[in-house]
Amino acid sequence: MALLPALALATAVAAGCAESTTGGGGTADGGVEVIKPGILTTCTHMDYKPFQFHDQGKIVGFDVDLVDAIAKDMGLKQDILDTPFEGIQSGEDLNTRRCDVAAAAMSITPAREENFDFSDPYFDSTQALMTKKGSGIRSLSDLRGKKLGVQLATTGEKYANENKDANGYEVVQFEDLPLSVTAVETGQVDAAINDNSVFGDFVKSNPNVEITNEFSTGDQYGIGMATGNTALKDRVNAALKKLKENGEYDKIYEKWFGKKPQ
Repeated sequence: MALLPALALATAVAAGCAESTTGGGGTADGGVEVIKPGILTTCTHMDYKPFQFHDQGKIVGFDVDLVDAIAKDMGLKQDILDTPFEGIQSGEDLNTRRCDVAAAAMSITPAREENFDFSDPYFDSTQALMTKKGSGIRSLSDLRGKKLGVQLATTGEKYANENKDANGYEVVQFEDLPLSVTAVETGQVDAAINDNSVFGDFVKSNPNVEITNEFSTGDQYGIGMATGNTALKDRVNAALKKLKENGEYDKIYEKWFGKKPQ
């Protein structure tokens, strides 16, 4: 996910439902404290299809369905707060109890673990290189003297910067995924790097671009929670484990990716 510099007021939106309501705190099954009675408040940053995005006035996606299922297991309903990623990555949104959890296709990294806690991993990801179809660019070395687009604050940006000196390309930053893929289509950059799952979804409906390479970086997504909130972390991990054991996780995965997880 990308880091946005703006600290604009975020809008609370229920996952496919009405706007969140305010109120005092509450507890989930097992006595886990939550910000609002009966609600698991989730911070995310859109659009990042197919994990969380707008579709006909609703917020949908893999992460949305997964956290819906986790919330249901906890005896709660999910409300989604679409917020700049800066507040998620810094830990501010979680540690100030603006949200109970953060689910934003977010890779577990040491730097982020200094700011907040993560659940067990729930999704494996690799980085992918996307170009215009027929570009002939099939590796980072093919980008020498060219421009590579990245989304701010992503592991793709980190990977691109780590390899730019050896391969001689210029890194161009974009605030979000749609801007970066549009830049490839319009020729503003020669290629872009981001998670293979989001690029894979994009190329399905945009035949003018293609994925020409993938890079294994060991990325794994996790759900974020406030530092030291062990009770909530344990409860989320228990729900994740149950969803994987009873087949519900596989159903959600297949719905959004067209296949079962490997």
